[in-house]
Amino acid sequence: MKLLIVEDDAKIAALIEKGMREAGFEVDVCYDGNSGLAQGLTGVYDAAVIDIMLPGLDGLSLIGQLREQRVSTPVLILSARQSVDDRIRGLQQGGDDYMVKPFSFSELLARIQALIRRDKKHGEPTSLKYEDLSLDLLKREVRRQGEKIELPAKEYALLEHLMRNPEVVVSKTSILERVYDYSFDPQTNVVDVLVCRLRNKIDRDYPQKLIHTVRGMGYVLKST
Repeated sequence: MKLLIVEDDAKIAALIEKGMREAGFEVDVCYDGNSGLAQGLTGVYDAAVIDIMLPGLDGLSLIGQLREQRVSTPVLILSARQSVDDRIRGLQQGGDDYMVKPFSFSELLARIQALIRRDKKHGEPTSLKYEDLSLDLLKREVRRQGEKIELPAKEYALLEHLMRNPEVVVSKTSILERVYDYSFDPQTNVVDVLVCRLRNKIDRDYPQKLIHTVRGMGYVLKST
């Protein structure tokens, strides 16, 4: 799942980004309306959180331009404005939900998940499946042969990356960029350690092994 955050308050943006990454989302952050519009027009997001008071292009104008360009990404408006009129204007402009600052992150997460579920035109799956392994993207729930497997955030992110690219070799560099979101020394063994931990939970108790090492290239999710 991929989320766009457009928020000029760096502390609030960092709080949302951290929480959403821990919830399994890929996140892009913009701090002004113009860059938010440029990102939003790509249409690659499952949802967006947009503040109203932004430098440059304000949030309502940003949402309006997205809708004019037929970008249907669900938008949660985040604002310090709490009057009924403000909420009505936000929804009329094309917002799908409206939250007032200060806010509870758990409620923000629940609302974003609800927006994605309600988005009837949304083309992204809300679950992934390979052989007897399944991943619920909204609940962040992993099961194999129906048995629930608990994974911490980085192991979950690695599994999602592999399941989005089944039977395709993913490189260590790709995993570093997707799971850690910043650069490591390519010679570090952090990816090997992470894969080993994930493999112990996904494959250890099952005769059919799904996570395989391709020496000199990376890792692949495959059934043989």
